[in-house]
Amino acid sequence: MPTSFLGVVFHWLGGLASGSFYVPYKGVKKWSWETYWLVGGFFSWIICPIFFASAMTNDLFAVIRAQSWNTLCVTYLFGVMWGMGGLTFGLTMRYLGMSLGMGVALGYCTVFGTLLPPIFKVFVDVPDVYIAETIGQIFATTPGKITLAGIVVTMAGIAIAAYAGLTKEREMPEAEKKKAIAEFNFRKGILVATFSGVMSAGMAFAMSAGNPIGTASLAAGTDSIWTGLPKLVVILLGGFTTNFIWCVLLNIKNRTGYQYLASHVRPEHAGVAPMHLAGGPAAEPSREQLKVPVAPNYLFSALAGATWYFQFFFYTMGETKMKEANSDFASWTLHMASIIIFSTLWGIYFKEWKGASAKARGLIFAGIATLVFSTVVIGFGTWLKTRG
Repeated sequence: MPTSFLGVVFHWLGGLASGSFYVPYKGVKKWSWETYWLVGGFFSWIICPIFFASAMTNDLFAVIRAQSWNTLCVTYLFGVMWGMGGLTFGLTMRYLGMSLGMGVALGYCTVFGTLLPPIFKVFVDVPDVYIAETIGQIFATTPGKITLAGIVVTMAGIAIAAYAGLTKEREMPEAEKKKAIAEFNFRKGILVATFSGVMSAGMAFAMSAGNPIGTASLAAGTDSIWTGLPKLVVILLGGFTTNFIWCVLLNIKNRTGYQYLASHVRPEHAGVAPMHLAGGPAAEPSREQLKVPVAPNYLFSALAGATWYFQFFFYTMGETKMKEANSDFASWTLHMASIIIFSTLWGIYFKEWKGASAKARGLIFAGIATLVFSTVVIGFGTWLKTRG
């Protein structure tokens, strides 16, 4: 199988994981957002990265300890930046739903994450931040032009998907929106999605900054396809830091910290409306209504967190293959496009588009088709580069 094509396949698998990770959270009951987000985060950013890097690579912690302080700090800090985007990414899902939320947030993320690194290299060439080519060097070759054209097509697909969501928002009554997305709020969601998308682009820089870790892992005898896993330990620790601080602050503010161990939730956190008895006052929820399915909540949160991690497990594999084809700058675009495709399909499955007009449904399918076509264009460009 050609190296470039294999890279595209790995990025699609990563996109499937990322586009699907929020689905298990729908099974969590009577936990606040900050509680299940942090539980899932432990698996996403701490447990899975260490477990898989330890299992798949040689001398994980020795490799990390051998890195320069500058490499570790820069990689970690870009991870912190990305963590701010990842934190608000969860809020985007709450306010806009899976299809529209991911379409808008990842639109920004695609643009900044793909184009800023090669543009950044034009003005500042930091030795510890590996960026293979400047934007000018990419544009100077035919394969580079084709790949950049694929990125433009990706942006067009994202714009179509976002316009489809805006069309749906304008057409549907508020009550219909709330049926599919309980906390739907277009204005708040767009603001959060914008911030999330811009900050999440820090992951593209973090991946570049962490490349010396992968080089050291290769020297330690790790198979090349797994060499991206050790840097995820450092990057995702940065993401965990941001999310941990914010979720704990929300636990304190909302008095929800007890939920991690409690078998019953407090009435104010139950999400159950009081029962109004005929001729009498409203009755508080029963003890049965306040019961928390603790084990299933941990299971669903762990599944969501592990699924989320696999997006970057496969991303590093795809990045390795794209790097062999000298087209790793396109990795971020492929990743984003595949996430939007799969998250939109999940949104359709969960009937987020039920009640939308034929125009809105036609636009979202056109957006998906455009994104699929963009991955073909990018894949063709990277294939040409391997041939040249």
